[in-house]
Amino acid sequence: MSKFNVPKREEVSIANQAIFDNLEKTVGFVPNLYATYAHSENALGNYLALSGAKTSLSAKEKEVVNLAVSQVNNCTYCLSAHTAIGKMNGFNDAQILELRAGKASFDNKLDALAALSKNITENRGATSGTVVEKFFSAGWTKENLIDTIVLVGDKTISNYLHKTTNVPVDFPVAEPLETIEA
Repeated sequence: MSKFNVPKREEVSIANQAIFDNLEKTVGFVPNLYATYAHSENALGNYLALSGAKTSLSAKEKEVVNLAVSQVNNCTYCLSAHTAIGKMNGFNDAQILELRAGKASFDNKLDALAALSKNITENRGATSGTVVEKFFSAGWTKENLIDTIVLVGDKTISNYLHKTTNVPVDFPVAEPLETIEA
């Protein structure tokens, strides 16, 4: 398989250079996976628009979805990035491991969100009616359901990009869940 390089600023389009500059200012660096999107003239801007779009989910709730989906899709890059982001959003190590497994014993509402996210991903959208009912019973709305499905799609895109390109992980690497549970 061809090896994918992580493009440098001078190797990408003018439009992507501007995005790189903005990421440097806001994040402090250009994550390798984002840089990989810049092999395309449009993908980086499109992806950032999708991932930064308005949603009914809070930043913390989005991390619940990101962690559960990335675990199902076994994406080391996204698990590593979202472990770091999850900590910035107030989750501790034990909670992050639970969320990766699609549960949250520490919060009934987040438990339903994690279970839904895992189930949607595992079943490629053929979500269990029982899981959906648990989601609604926990206090979530139809708007939250739709926004969660969009976020599952968003995260799946990045999971697939990394699994296809295998660019280096530039976050502290999250351990495989099986190693931790054993």
